[in-house]
Parts: sequence; structure tokens; C-alpha cells
Amino acid sequence: MAAQNSSHQLDRAQPHASPRSTLQRALRLLEAVDRRAHGATAAELARDVQLRVDPARRLLRALEREGYVQRLDDGGYVLGGAFAMLGQANREQMVQARLLAKLSSLRDELGAAVYFSRYQDGEVYVDAVVDGPSTPSVHEWVDFRATGHASAIGKCLLGQLDDDARREHLSRHPVARFTSRTEVDTDALLHRLDRQPATVPVLDLQEYALGTVCAAVPVTAGDTVGCLAFSLPLDQAFRLREAAETLSSRAAPVLLALAL
Repeated sequence: MAAQNSSHQLDRAQPHASPRSTLQRALRLLEAVDRRAHGATAAELARDVQLRVDPARRLLRALEREGYVQRLDDGGYVLGGAFAMLGQANREQMVQARLLAKLSSLRDELGAAVYFSRYQDGEVYVDAVVDGPSTPSVHEWVDFRATGHASAIGKCLLGQLDDDARREHLSRHPVARFTSRTEVDTDALLHRLDRQPATVPVLDLQEYALGTVCAAVPVTAGDTVGCLAFSLPLDQAFRLREAAETLSSRAAPVLLALAL
């Protein structure tokens, strides 16, 4: 429950902030904490990063719950124990464990299977799927690497590339019809990707598989081109919009885990 509460606090640090802007403010605060080895108050840190005190305090509380900072008895903040893993040989496994914990929390909050995917070396990869008996994941009846034009995951990842990279990908994975709803006009698809607002979740309305709807949001940190997504059975499609908005608002803590 603590992790979920801290995620919500990150989201509320600025009501209309994008996940990326929330991540940037959190990282700036962490850098300021690191510069003040003997600790600094929320007000001091807020001045350091030119942020209002209340949003800074909310971010610091969320970072404290995640273990990234520690609050001292005098009210000052120093770096927390989560940073002890940064120099360890098993850092990748520990980051993966933190990511899976956040995805599990999202699955429970959304009541849907949740996915984390990346675009790497010219391919779509689904790195993690967190589902359960009441939240089954979509059946991968066609390799996700070949479904960039149809799945919410694929379209979200392709949408973060430039036009040349999109066309190069589609030259290797030509559009194919999976259902009657699949877009098979390459030019129309490229136009659609080009016009997709970065802050609006990407949808798959039975384009990859009949009986399933999905949504995805970008989670780009550093060189990572990634996305978070969820899937729902068609009879729960009425929950799609609200769940997609929740997914978007919860992306910041995942970005933070990846960035660190």
C-alpha cells in the first residue's frame, strides 16, 4: 500500500503535469539532495531547483516512501537506501524487481493485465507482463514484434520514432490484416501516428485480436523508448477511457524507477 500511495503522491505533485515533467522535477530534487551531503529541508531544496515548496514537499514524501530519500530527525533530507543498489553487480535484477512491483500495483488498481514494452534494435519487445486469474493477458496469437501497426503497444512505440524509422520498421514488418478493424493502409497508419498527441493514450480497439481492447502510454527515460499498456476483454470496454487516464497518471513512478 505504501508504494501505491507514493505513486499517487508523485502524480499529485502538479495536477496537470505529464509523467515526463514529474520525472524531471523528481530527478532535479534528487540531484539537489545529493549536492547537500549533510541534508537539506524541503524549503531549501525547493529553492535549489526553483520549485514551489508544496509540490517539492509532496515529491519528497513520495521519494521517501520509495526509498530514494530519507528524512532526518531535524527535517532535512538525504539520499535513501535505494541508492545502495546502484553500484552493485545485480543492479539490473533489482531494478527489474522494482519495476515488476510497480506493474503489479498497477494491475491491481486497474483490474487489468499490465505490460511494459521497449523498442530496441529495431524491434518491439514485451519485457514484462503482469496478469492474474481475474486479469488475463491477451493471447499472443501473432508475434508482437510483427504487430507494430495493430497493437496499442506497437503503435505507442512507433509513435515515438521519427518518420524514417517508422517506415524502415514497416518495410521489415509490412502491415497485415489481423481483424476487420486492422489498419492496412500504410500511409493512413503513418498519418495517424504522426497526429497522435504524446499525452493521449494510444488505443487498440480489436485491431490485434477480436474480443480485446488495449491502451498504451509512452514511458521514455534516457535512451529507453518504452511504453506501459493494459488490456481488457471486450465486455469491459466501458472501463477503457478511465483506466487509460489512470495509467497515464501513474507512469511517473515507473519512469523514475527506469531512470535510476
